Amino acid sequence: MGVDQDAKTKKGAEIKKSSVKKLTDAERPAVRQSLKETSKLIRSDTETKASSSQRKTKPKTKPKTKSAGSNSAQTKSKAGDKNKKSKQSQEDSLPAFEPIMPGVEFGALAENMADLVDQGRKALTAALGGVDAEETRSELAASVADATKALGVVAEYWLSKPERAAMEQAQLYRGLTDIWQQTLMRYSGEATPPVVEADPADKRFSSPEWQENPFFDWLRQSYLYTSRWAGDLIDKTEGLDSQTRVKAAFYTRLISSAISPSNFVPTNPELLRATVEAKGENLVRGFRMLVEDISAGHGILKIRQTDEDKFVLGVNMANTPGKVIWRNDVMELIQYAPTTSEVYARPLLITPPWINKFYVLDLNKEKSFVRWAVEQGLTVFIISWINPDESKAEKGFEAYMHEGILTALDVIQQATGVHKIAASGYCVGGTLLATTLAYMAATGDDRIDSVTFFATQVDFSNAGDLQIFFDEERLAAMDESMAKTGYLDGVKMANAFNMLRPNELIWTYVVDNYMKGVEPAAFDLLAWNSDCTRIPRANHSFYTRSCYVENLLARGLMVIDGIKLNLHNVKVPIYELATREDHIAPAPSVFRGAKLYGGSVTFVLGGAGHIAGVINPPSKNKYQYWTNGPVIGNYEDWVATAQETKGSWWPNWLAWLSAQAPQRVPARTPGDGKLKPICEAPGDYVRVKS
Repeated sequence: MGVDQDAKTKKGAEIKKSSVKKLTDAERPAVRQSLKETSKLIRSDTETKASSSQRKTKPKTKPKTKSAGSNSAQTKSKAGDKNKKSKQSQEDSLPAFEPIMPGVEFGALAENMADLVDQGRKALTAALGGVDAEETRSELAASVADATKALGVVAEYWLSKPERAAMEQAQLYRGLTDIWQQTLMRYSGEATPPVVEADPADKRFSSPEWQENPFFDWLRQSYLYTSRWAGDLIDKTEGLDSQTRVKAAFYTRLISSAISPSNFVPTNPELLRATVEAKGENLVRGFRMLVEDISAGHGILKIRQTDEDKFVLGVNMANTPGKVIWRNDVMELIQYAPTTSEVYARPLLITPPWINKFYVLDLNKEKSFVRWAVEQGLTVFIISWINPDESKAEKGFEAYMHEGILTALDVIQQATGVHKIAASGYCVGGTLLATTLAYMAATGDDRIDSVTFFATQVDFSNAGDLQIFFDEERLAAMDESMAKTGYLDGVKMANAFNMLRPNELIWTYVVDNYMKGVEPAAFDLLAWNSDCTRIPRANHSFYTRSCYVENLLARGLMVIDGIKLNLHNVKVPIYELATREDHIAPAPSVFRGAKLYGGSVTFVLGGAGHIAGVINPPSKNKYQYWTNGPVIGNYEDWVATAQETKGSWWPNWLAWLSAQAPQRVPARTPGDGKLKPICEAPGDYVRVKS
């Protein structure tokens, strides 16, 4: 799971599609017949407007009569002086714009540039020293091949008919020409609205100089217009299968984000000014951080997104009181201490994802789902997955089921003496729980009698942005890498999530950290996001192929322990939460999967995204959720008639859960049962760094 856009205050929004002008039906035949003439007209029009702008600003001067008898040299000298004065007069009449590089101290700048080169050498050494060269080449080759294949199909469509490509190019040229003409008019002192309006949500261009300085405004508009034009080309390409279209759009976004003028010192006015004022010291500081971050990622850049030193597990993060009451090769099981005199008789088991650490559900006192559930009178148990090393390479999906969920049920029975248990699963933890439920249904195990899924997919036919990374070519390269280490490196998984939102989760930090030289601020959610985990080779290989590539669980073809699993045999009541802006487990995909179960399903749609939509405590009074009838028809129809309720979905879920089993018993204290505590929550496994 990665940080969704809501959790980052929606940085770097794209410009509106309406900013790209489209050719009218009347214009198309003319463009089709004479593209060359169109180009000539564009050039001619540009020159005419530029000349007109210069004429408007040219000062009026009285003609001077020449003295008779002036020699040729004097005439030339006076003519030259006149031209200089005329040129100077024209320049003086143009509006003045604040210089970006006043008073440069080149000596200090040169010293810092030398230091910068040295820091760059150290960064390169750290990268080369920590990475297997063959492995890097293999994964890079797979990525390049994948991008080339997807974008090549798009290029083939447009270039197969030059006329079609010419029309789109003419559209691009026309837009860029309009931007250039607007820029010339601004230089001449005319107030003219931009062709591409500034988007307040796009923090890359928030500095006033991007709008106030015509040159940088031209860069900004040209970049945004071209990026949108490129994205529209993907949308207009006919005959693409869904996977190729998603990949082509992804790589186009990735390239567009990388080449933004905001990412480079000479083309970013804020960076340029900061570099001049600091005499380049900002770049030196930034490269020092770059060296540290490459070293922290063992040769792979692990972008720092927050000041992790400000957070300490068990102190100001993951600090809900409890005890670890069980530990094996796969997990620790935590039982949380009660805060009420009585609790619901039926305990709750939470299965978090193993691609991140469990404490996203226990960030701090204000944002903890775990703490809130305990305060409502629930006896809460949560699995804390191991951060595996090479010795756990063969721990597969079925091991996480047997030694994880099924073992946790055994332990909870021993700790509480209760047979019936409510269970919940988040993201891939929910997928594992759904698989376990189908297995339990096939084997006659009825211990789970209520299920809650948070942002969980079981049908991966349209599985969201992550499916970009899971095809046979990429998985083969990943398998080759994991064969050497026994696991998927957590930094690689984190970087994959970051690439889904490159403007917000990559380039914002590249600019701020490594160019401005500014340490990121402390933010608990980003500290959790940076605390990545490894994944055993066998588990990751099974999950990605069985779910993302072959979609076996949804098709009723997944086999574990020789048993074919069918979700239709799962009859227990289900509370299925999807979130409206989720890019990892898209709401339509979750809705489609909810139809596969054989029992009653209560589908609820939360506001926001994959993280913020789930971690939405009632005290914050944020977002909203939607409820409706059963999961029938399609997602869009369900949403169209759904009832909106402001605020958190948590109370709605608690009412659903407690109505099934309202009985209460005296509060249970961890360690009072048959199992004695091993250590304090949050345990030891969660503290292991990747």
